[in-house]
Amino acid sequence: MTHPLKTLRRLLGVLLLGAAAALPGRAAQAAHDIRGITGPSFQLYAYPFYMTLPEGTSLYMWGFGDLTGGATATHPEGVGYALPQYPAPTLIVTEGEQVSIALTNYGVPNPVSIVVTGHAVTATGGTAGLVTQASSNASETVTYSFTAGKPGTYIYHSLDGQNPGLHQEMGLAGALIVRPADASRSVYGTGTGSDYDQEFLYLLTEIDPEIHIEMGGGHIGHFTYNQRYATAWFVNGRPFPDFFQGDYNPLFPNQPYAGSAMTHPGETVLVRAVNVGQDSHPFHFHGENMRFVGRDGRMLSSDGLVSDLGRTDNTLNSAPKQTVDMLWSWTGKALNWDIYGPVRSDCTDSDNNMEDDANPGVMCHDDTCNDADGDGFDDVNHEYCPDHGKPLPVDLPGVGDLTVGGWWSGSPFLGDVGDLPPGEGGLNPFGGYFLVWHSHAEKELTTFNIFPGGTLSAVVVLPPYVDIQ
Repeated sequence: MTHPLKTLRRLLGVLLLGAAAALPGRAAQAAHDIRGITGPSFQLYAYPFYMTLPEGTSLYMWGFGDLTGGATATHPEGVGYALPQYPAPTLIVTEGEQVSIALTNYGVPNPVSIVVTGHAVTATGGTAGLVTQASSNASETVTYSFTAGKPGTYIYHSLDGQNPGLHQEMGLAGALIVRPADASRSVYGTGTGSDYDQEFLYLLTEIDPEIHIEMGGGHIGHFTYNQRYATAWFVNGRPFPDFFQGDYNPLFPNQPYAGSAMTHPGETVLVRAVNVGQDSHPFHFHGENMRFVGRDGRMLSSDGLVSDLGRTDNTLNSAPKQTVDMLWSWTGKALNWDIYGPVRSDCTDSDNNMEDDANPGVMCHDDTCNDADGDGFDDVNHEYCPDHGKPLPVDLPGVGDLTVGGWWSGSPFLGDVGDLPPGEGGLNPFGGYFLVWHSHAEKELTTFNIFPGGTLSAVVVLPPYVDIQ
């Protein structure tokens, strides 16, 4: 029988995760793809807004929004438009497509434009700027066109000829993803060694609030970059802990993208790391090595056919305006104990998903480890077979012992939730493993010098029966 406290915690966790789930009209899916808008034609607008931060302050921002965002959102010009957002909407296109972006400036007090890294863009309408792009003044629409190039990850942003970097600082920048023409679930196409199961965006930015205060007061001419000093850092437009709250959470109307990756044991995770800021960020994948397979929209390859030049590292020295495509997988190999805990014979798992048919949320772990393909791992739950049934080699704390950490499930075993002291834990209802991903620059773990904050993120390894939304 399931313990009533476990059942209550699981229910609360489901309610919390439900509040953070996709808005109506966005279907849930077992495999996670990066959220964004799909082309090849886009209608964007630029507009100022105020973005709320975890401690209750707000920042004056400039953002791009999607004019075709649907009737569930409100636009300053009327119902039926998505809000301006930070970062800009992620644009998703296919290799070889003819892409067009119609941009209208509804209220940013500077002419805005669009530059796409790695692509030759032509512009129709507007006023010519210092670069090859035209600029959009108030209520003016300019259309930008280009052919989607090689598969990979790119950046698009606005450019101010008088103050280079100002528009990215204020929020007018985002990611462009070019998917392979063969429609494979890979970064660069079938046979390139870049297949993946789950896909996540890690877009890094930083902000100097003094600039935003000055822009909000209309003092654009007073702005100088030699005084810039960032004191807030973001993953996908949110600082810790906001980026744990799921995509399209109504708590963050102008910050729709979450910033924590999820996976199951043995799956391959694609991380598209994008730095649209102006500072470098040494982003660290705590205890895990990523395989870097591409940079700036180009596969790291010796022959152009497979990603054989990628290196592995546990830290990405993310440079400004750089994108890096990385692959990673968690296996639990050779931990020398069974990640699913003691073997059980008192449950039924007719659909073979490791969840007890009679007790939802309870792991069903039998006495076999099936490895038909001979890779050393169970074919269903990806358990490392030589560790099957091995006990944990340490004594666990009792329920009366103090445990610190909201993401501690009360159990060291994947998918198991143990009893916790009153007031402890509760943020890990599915018994996942949380592995810290964060900046290695200590100041970037704060927001306005308050710890914890900034880019203190994590990846969550979930039990096989939990779908990734």
